[in-house]
Amino acid sequence: MTSEPVAPKTGAASRQVPESVPAGRVGRPHGLDGSFYVTRPRTRLLTLGAALVVADQPTTIVRRAGTDERPIVRLEGIDDRNAAEAMRGSELLISGGDAPALGEQEWWAHELEGCDVVDGERLLGTVSKLIELPSCEALEVSPTGGGEVVLVPLVRDAIRGVLPAQRRIEVDLDFLGLSAAAETHERRPAEQQRQDHGDTGADA
Repeated sequence: MTSEPVAPKTGAASRQVPESVPAGRVGRPHGLDGSFYVTRPRTRLLTLGAALVVADQPTTIVRRAGTDERPIVRLEGIDDRNAAEAMRGSELLISGGDAPALGEQEWWAHELEGCDVVDGERLLGTVSKLIELPSCEALEVSPTGGGEVVLVPLVRDAIRGVLPAQRRIEVDLDFLGLSAAAETHERRPAEQQRQDHGDTGADA
C-alpha cells in the first residue's frame, strides 16, 4: 500500500517508558569482522553509537551499514564471524530512556499489544505484537475465531483510530479486505466478559 504511515515508534516522553525496547535480533553473519544482519529490525533504533544489551551484556553499535530493510551492524567486542554466529537469534535491546521520543500519532509497542482490533461492532481479533515491515509498521493480530495471524498495516487508510486507554484500535475492514474474518462483537464491561468465559475471579 502507498498510504501515509501512522508510524508508531518505540518511545514517548509523556507515557510510561518501558525498561527496554527491542531493536531487532541477531541474524546471519556478514563478512569476517563480526558484522551481522539484523532480523525484524526497528531501523530508527539501530544508529551508530547506540548503546544496547545483547544476551545480558552491554555493548555499542560500532558499524551500521546495509539498508533499512536489511541493516548490517557490528557490536563493540564482537570481532569475528564465529562470535557473531554464537549470538545468532539473540535480541537486541535498547534502553527505553535512550529510545527516540514519539510524535503525536505514535505509540509504544506495549500500548498496542492486547488491544481489540474492531470495525464498529465487528471484532477482528487482538493485537499480539507490533512488527516492522519495509514500508511501515504493522499490527500482528490473532483472529478471534482462531486461525493464522493477520497483519494490519499502520497506515491512515486502514486505521481509523488508536485508543490505547480503551484497549481498542478502530480499523477499516473493507479497505483491508478482512470483513469476512471479523465477528460481530458488542463490547461489554470487563467483569461481564470474564463471567462469559467462566472466570468470576473467586477462589475455587
